[in-house]
Amino acid sequence: MLNWDDPLATFNHTNNNEQRTSSDKKNALDAKAILNNKMESDQLELNATNNLLDTEVIKKRKLESPIIQEANLEPVRVDDKRVINGQTDINQLAPFKYPWAWEFFLNANKNHWTPLDINMSKDVHDYQHRITMEEKHVYENVLSYLTTSDILAMRNIGLAVMEKMTAPELQIYQARQVYEEALHTWTYQHCIESIGLDQSEIYNRYRVVPAINQKIQLANQKIHSVLRADIDLTNKDELENFVMSYTFFAGIFEGCWFYNGFSPIFALQRRGLMTGTAEQLQYIMRDEVLHCAFGIRTVNQIIIENNVKLDPKAIQLMWEEAEAAEIDYAHYILQDPILGYNADDHIEQFRFIANRRAKQLKHTEPFPGAQNRLIWLDEQANMRKEKNFFETRVTEYQTGGSLKWD
Repeated sequence: MLNWDDPLATFNHTNNNEQRTSSDKKNALDAKAILNNKMESDQLELNATNNLLDTEVIKKRKLESPIIQEANLEPVRVDDKRVINGQTDINQLAPFKYPWAWEFFLNANKNHWTPLDINMSKDVHDYQHRITMEEKHVYENVLSYLTTSDILAMRNIGLAVMEKMTAPELQIYQARQVYEEALHTWTYQHCIESIGLDQSEIYNRYRVVPAINQKIQLANQKIHSVLRADIDLTNKDELENFVMSYTFFAGIFEGCWFYNGFSPIFALQRRGLMTGTAEQLQYIMRDEVLHCAFGIRTVNQIIIENNVKLDPKAIQLMWEEAEAAEIDYAHYILQDPILGYNADDHIEQFRFIANRRAKQLKHTEPFPGAQNRLIWLDEQANMRKEKNFFETRVTEYQTGGSLKWD
């Protein structure tokens, strides 16, 4: 028998049977005799009970058995599936109602990596000898914000969203997304540890720096409003609130704040600085592209299936609150501009990306006329194949080297 406290103990005593004493054998025979007597007694009792039951009673019990009834259920029909509020069997994957969700899962599995795959030694040298105090301020606070944000994204998908889905193909991709958010959190921790930063101080900044905390609190408000056991998505108000929350996380939190959050590190990478950290973010960006696109497509599908009518004023307010938080954040991390990047660039780029996300969500542009201030960003965020084979891992994947947010 396996010992759960010491599994190896079972394999270290394989010869115990050969070493039994005569007393042990006698005890075993006595126990067997007692067991046989008990079994005979139980069988007699069982026979007596069965004699009391007639054929009609047995048939009735079979019909009332939930196990028997389960086998008589109708097959799952594709047309009956729903993203939420569905009544089909959540444990049955196919037939697919949403094959695009399965494609997201397959594509996500093409981006396998861990933070240990990237060489961080150059970043250690850059941090200690090459980057300025202003650039260190940017670098540290970007990591401080991201470390907490990915845990929030993980909790949102894993606890507030995934359990409300009623089509398994959606849940399977979201399970992968939960893993990826945890992987991203490890990545930021690995960067912080590799550089030798004070982890306690860096991780606590989101609590003590208002410009970082404001963004986290906005996200907390959204997740707490739907992370409830008593939520009823057949209720119109509850459903609209859930859709608004999911829209915020897909379109703003991951689609804008994450995308814009990586930009200052990519600005350093353009100048040959902190390239290991930037490469880590390039891998993360591949995941986030899928997270954002999947979330937006799922939100749009929920709206269609449930005929949801969101309040345009509430949508515009959501974008404006996100913009206000991003303005404060930009002015904090870039209170002193770094070469090739400043607070105005960061803010305008947020507005430009927000218009992209709003278009995908079928919203009115929240910031008409916003300009693309970082025309180099999409290219910089993509993986590049021109790498020294002995300095970094091979980054050529089936997914290709280009990221497309649209």
